[in-house]
Amino acid sequence: MPYTILLPNKFKKIGWIILVPAAILGIILIVNGFDAMPIKAKVFALYNDQILGKRESFTFINTNITNTIIGMLFIAGAVFVGFSREKKEDEFIANLRLSSLLWAVFVNYILLFLAFAFIYNMAFLVVMMYNMFTIMIIFIVRFNYILYRNSKSLEDDK
Repeated sequence: MPYTILLPNKFKKIGWIILVPAAILGIILIVNGFDAMPIKAKVFALYNDQILGKRESFTFINTNITNTIIGMLFIAGAVFVGFSREKKEDEFIANLRLSSLLWAVFVNYILLFLAFAFIYNMAFLVVMMYNMFTIMIIFIVRFNYILYRNSKSLEDDK
């Protein structure tokens, strides 16, 4: 089997424990607005460009970090879920993982192409923000769906 960098299987469970609440909280923020659950903090900013405000580099700013925390938790959970070994990691799983990742990237860029063609102004920036997460979402959904479908067909054969 070719050398692959995967996390141990135990990270998959940890990933689901992080990913599901982060996704739920992210949806709540989308529906209720990004200031729905404000967590204000003073953070270090490499670069800060306020709308109609000043631009700052390498400074500390006071800001709402709720979306930052939820986004980071979502990414960590998705990486743990998507890139953890299966209990039985074989060549079929490796090929499924690769094909799912390629499929996710392909679908993501089709969606991005359509966004470039049909979505404009601030709505496009919102789409680009969500686009950060779509590759992992599509990959996890497809990989687990094909894995589930394959396990069901094996059970039906027995």
